[in-house]
Amino acid sequence: MSELKAPELTLPKKYESNIRELRYSVYLLKHSALAVFGISIVATIIVVALLAPYVAPYAPEARVWEDKLQPPTFQHLFGTDDRGGDVFSRVLYGYRLDLAMSTSVVIFAATLGTVLGSVAGFFQRMDELLMRVTDVFLAVPSLILAMAFGAVLGRTPTNLVIALAITWWPVYSRLVRGQVLVEKQKLYVEAARASGGGAARILFRHVLPNSIYPILVNATLDLGAVILTTASLSFLGFGVEPGSAELGRMVADGRAYVFTHPWIIGFPGLAILIASLGLNLVGDGLRDVLDPRLRR
Repeated sequence: MSELKAPELTLPKKYESNIRELRYSVYLLKHSALAVFGISIVATIIVVALLAPYVAPYAPEARVWEDKLQPPTFQHLFGTDDRGGDVFSRVLYGYRLDLAMSTSVVIFAATLGTVLGSVAGFFQRMDELLMRVTDVFLAVPSLILAMAFGAVLGRTPTNLVIALAITWWPVYSRLVRGQVLVEKQKLYVEAARASGGGAARILFRHVLPNSIYPILVNATLDLGAVILTTASLSFLGFGVEPGSAELGRMVADGRAYVFTHPWIIGFPGLAILIASLGLNLVGDGLRDVLDPRLRR
C-alpha cells in the first residue's frame, strides 16, 4: 500500500512576487558599502542608547563639583563639564533622548501627513482645502515655526516633539498627495472600482500601500534632520531645559568653553554628526534600493 504524502504548501503568486522583491532589495542593500556602513552606525547608536542605563558609568544628572572641567581620562572618557557631569555618560543618555524624540516626531508627522495627503490626492473635493492649509504651514520656515510653538508650549521633550511634528507633517502631505495622484490613474484602481470596491477601501487597501516606499525613504532621512533641528532649537534656547542630557543642549551649555575646554561641546557635537551621517547613509541606501529607476 503506497504511503500518503502530505500536500505541499505553496504561497499565492502575489506573495511569491513580494518575497522575491524583498530578497532582491536585501541583496542590493547588502552590496551597497555606504548603506551597510550607515546601518552599522545606526545599529550601534540604537544599541548604545538602549543600554545607556547599564553602560554609562554615571547617571546623567550626577554632579561632582570637585571634578568639573576635567579633561578626558580613564575615569571620565570624554572629560567633565562645567558642573562636574560626566560627558560620556551624558552623551549616551543624550542619544537615548534624541532618538526617542526624533522617532516620535517622524512617526507623528508621517502618520498625519500620509492620511491628509492621501485624502487630498484621492478625493478631489478635499484637495483644495487641505492643500491650502498645507501651504500656510510651508510658507513659514520650519525652524521659526518650531521656535514659535516651542516658546508657547514650554521647554520639555514632549512639547518639543509636538512643536516639531506640527511643522513637519506638510512635507509628507505633499509627498503622499503626489504619489496618490499618480497611482489612482493606474489600471488596477479602475479594476478595483469595477469590482465594486469603495473609495476608502481602494485608497487604503490598494493605492496607499503602493505609495509607501517614498514615505519610508523620506522618514529615514528625516530622522537625521530632526536630530539636527532639535539640536538647533536647544542651542537657540527653544529646546529642553538647560542642564538636560540632550546633545544640542549640551553643546549650548558648553559653548562658553569652546576654546578653553573644547571636549565639553566637541564630543556632543561629534555624536550629532555621527547620528546624522548614519541615518542619511541609510536613507540614501533605501532610496537606491526602493526606487525602480535606480535598482535595475
